[in-house]
Amino acid sequence: MQPTSISTEPLLDIRHIAKRFGKTHALVDATFSIGRGEVHALIGQNGAGKSTLIKVLTGYFRKGGGEFTFEGKPFQASSPNDAQHLGISTIYQEINLIPLRSVTENICLGRNFRRFGLLDWAAMQEDARRLLARFDIDIDVRRPLGEFNTATQQMVAIARATGFSARLVIMDEPSSSLDEREVEMLHKVIGQLKADGISVIYVSHKLDELYAIGDRITVMRDGRTVRTCPIGEISRMELVSTMIGRDVSKTDGHATAFSRSDSCIGDRVLEARGLAAPRGVRDVDIEVRKGEIVGLTGLLGSGRTETARAIFGVDRLEAGQMQINGRRYRPGSAADGIAAGLGFCSEDRKTEGIVPEMSVAENLTLALLPRISRRGVIDEKREREIVNRYIDALKIKCSDPKQRISELSGGNQQKVLLARWLATGPVLLILDEPTRGIDVGAKAEIQRVIRSLAADGLAVIMISSELEEVTEGADRIVVLRDGRTVAELAGACATEEQVMAAMAHGHEAGEARA
Repeated sequence: MQPTSISTEPLLDIRHIAKRFGKTHALVDATFSIGRGEVHALIGQNGAGKSTLIKVLTGYFRKGGGEFTFEGKPFQASSPNDAQHLGISTIYQEINLIPLRSVTENICLGRNFRRFGLLDWAAMQEDARRLLARFDIDIDVRRPLGEFNTATQQMVAIARATGFSARLVIMDEPSSSLDEREVEMLHKVIGQLKADGISVIYVSHKLDELYAIGDRITVMRDGRTVRTCPIGEISRMELVSTMIGRDVSKTDGHATAFSRSDSCIGDRVLEARGLAAPRGVRDVDIEVRKGEIVGLTGLLGSGRTETARAIFGVDRLEAGQMQINGRRYRPGSAADGIAAGLGFCSEDRKTEGIVPEMSVAENLTLALLPRISRRGVIDEKREREIVNRYIDALKIKCSDPKQRISELSGGNQQKVLLARWLATGPVLLILDEPTRGIDVGAKAEIQRVIRSLAADGLAVIMISSELEEVTEGADRIVVLRDGRTVAELAGACATEEQVMAAMAHGHEAGEARA
């Protein structure tokens, strides 16, 4: 979509917005403006502040500082409903409509259609048809919304937004569940909104989409606006380096991969080909050998965590083949992954890893319960031996194995989770962001432990969004983009520049572009 004329007078001004939750600064200085009839792309990695900013703007959270100006007037929504009635509508990734109600009811909900004190169904249905017709959507508006596909539900959500005379529509990852044809339909609808003078904030991690429909782009990092510019003035490589905070012009270009001789690396443990799974895994190839650390990286939404979940068995595999130590492997659950000799430390340590109210010992032996218990009774002597062995081996700092794990530092909690899976005797350990949220000293200690495990022959997949951690800590690097493997780097190719090129363009730097 080529930019058309946009009013120089901004529809929305966002100035120095701040928001904190306790000691955590979610927004520090979010500052940019949205023009009238503009499609403004908003991008950033996990924790950049995009979602928090949207929730502050729409009244879900109260801001901690700064100001909004909407249509030239100071603006502060008290609730999402208030924002909607003032002209700002949000369409979330997870469609927040009512699937059991009709299309008409979903579009007209919250607007008054009455005749003689009763709902005027004829007027409501006519209004729903009229709004959908703007986007060339012709469906039976009397049918329940849940009977239609995701793309149609997205169109209904957009029609509902325009029914409230929205001047600004915020779309948060709207294409994440759509196929290519449905994405084309969405882009056509966005073009219609723009032609009608309606502004759009488009939040997405898909670079191709942003360049196809965006007029300007704002990059956020660590709660701050770090760059706003016309999208044609920033290359994909610049965009990626701005998002992750690594200036490729300042890297020396030399390989920094943690590389050991081939003699240290043994037979193939995992071979995965053509993996496809729900939530965006489309075509992933990856293999890991005994004693090898394979870094798995990519931008937000590339499919890193989803690939790990599919390999371990948390998510159902839709296509592809896997082998563990040469034997066919197709897990139906996490229990199958554990039985095959896999361990998985989740990215979200607090909600998917530790059990806060349980002790260090209980957390450490959680995956071992079937092996150390008989008829529901835990062998306490064996449990104590295992717990003490791993507390010593990983240097876990706790006052006592009975201490609650929630009282430990983030780094020591992470060590307990590592110990949990090591105690099962895995052949492959999957670590999703193993150093996220821990201090520098603890991070170095976790990295040392990972290297030590590989040196002892364990196969490791290490997922990280930090380029330095991947290039310095992995023997090989697999780069994902939009749910597909786009590059495999090792040795002299495993530089930050090559990884960023693969993230930005889907190939290594220096390759010919299609």
